[in-house]
Amino acid sequence: MDALGFVINPIAGMGGRVGLKGTDGKLEDARELGAEPRAPDRAREALRSLRRREPDVSVLTAAGVLGEYAARDAGYEPTVVYDPVDDGDAEHRPEDPANPGTSAADTRAAVEAILAHGVDLVLFVGGDGTAVDVAGVLEGAGEKTPMLGVPAGVKIYSSVFAVTPADAGRIAAEFERVDSREVNDIDEEAYREGEVRSELRAIAPVPVAPDVQSGKQVASGSPDSLAAGFAREVESGRTYVFGPGSTVGAIETELGFEPSPLGVDVWRDGEVLVRDASEAEILDVLEDPTTIVVSPIGGQGFIFGRGNHQISPAVIDLADTVEVVAADEKLDALDVLRVDTDDEEIDEALRGWIRVRTGRFTTRLVNVV
Repeated sequence: MDALGFVINPIAGMGGRVGLKGTDGKLEDARELGAEPRAPDRAREALRSLRRREPDVSVLTAAGVLGEYAARDAGYEPTVVYDPVDDGDAEHRPEDPANPGTSAADTRAAVEAILAHGVDLVLFVGGDGTAVDVAGVLEGAGEKTPMLGVPAGVKIYSSVFAVTPADAGRIAAEFERVDSREVNDIDEEAYREGEVRSELRAIAPVPVAPDVQSGKQVASGSPDSLAAGFAREVESGRTYVFGPGSTVGAIETELGFEPSPLGVDVWRDGEVLVRDASEAEILDVLEDPTTIVVSPIGGQGFIFGRGNHQISPAVIDLADTVEVVAADEKLDALDVLRVDTDDEEIDEALRGWIRVRTGRFTTRLVNVV
């Protein structure tokens, strides 16, 4: 990694220990109750972990308590690319992280400035609200730059955070690839009243590592929303082999044709090539690239080898991707997914952790055994 973007929400998490269940709109209350900032310490821990592995990386950050001070404390000489004080007058810049005089708008502006200079990763310190701000800038700019969170907020529902600050620094130094992860946020007022209203706010690229936390599971919506999300991502020129089941059938309906209730259909570019197809009929119309779409059998978890023998090892071998779709309720009742194709090599290739689409944007990691 050559360049790191770094930004802190200095008040993140202040409401936690004083029982406010969040800091949004409650900063004055938190201070009156004696809350102490926790984000700066966690930021320094993350950067020290990074510096042990990447001492020469360029750190681009915001002035003062928004990143600069923590970076210097960790041993870096950062480049300040955003200053919340319009005239850059350091004498009047807020020094107290518990009263920084900044807002979410400054977080967004800092990330915009960082991206304008080009970085390999945006490392941010905060909670879900900060994650929403960072992801929103990335999405709005059409950026593929990955983001990674140092957990400092009261609520951490999103799956874009490292498990610990030290993990964040290590992951930032060592990651080799990224994957799409969910950014969730909740209504803090409802949360304070004991009700969790979680909402998917964005999908963002995040480094792949064992110590990136999973997101807290939230309801994914109806099969119709799942189908709409899938249909939106259909690729021109790609052949789709749709297995049986009501969830897959909802996707076919969204694409504009009547599914075979218990059969396998093949579709490409708006045309149904075969309905209720046999193995031979499927093989006869397959063209690269091909995606197989299946849903697990409820209570059993089989995605191949039960009720869809038409999708044979020969068909699977010719496909370049397999998409598994299922409602959260079905997955909640299953410990694992299973395959039984009569071909051990194919079975072995299918085993392992996969992403199952559960909603318009949401997925869950499930093990295939």
